[in-house]
Amino acid sequence: MVLVVRTDLNMGKGKIAAQCAHAAVGAFEKAQRKDPEGLKNWQMTGQAKVAVKTDSLDEIKQIVDNAKKLGIITSLIRDAGRTQIAPNTVTVLGIGPAPKDVIDKVTGHLKLL
Repeated sequence: MVLVVRTDLNMGKGKIAAQCAHAAVGAFEKAQRKDPEGLKNWQMTGQAKVAVKTDSLDEIKQIVDNAKKLGIITSLIRDAGRTQIAPNTVTVLGIGPAPKDVIDKVTGHLKLL
């Protein structure tokens, strides 16, 4: 699983952690419904989660499109707007769980957070 975090929003560390948790849980829940076998494999192989960064909403949108074309689960998180971020702002994109070589096709170019 990869979590793509928007750094252009200047979120605090706690906010980033919470938004990543929302994305991970959302992706997990989708995987339960759409790819239970892939989810089981991910669970049995360490449940890897990697956080990467982007400074562009447009890049997140492109990654979502590319992931969907490959059939990879996505979980796009929009903030409720109760603290640091304006309501409905896209903050984090969860991708997967899926095999590393598949996820790398859409996020391999991004740097670690």
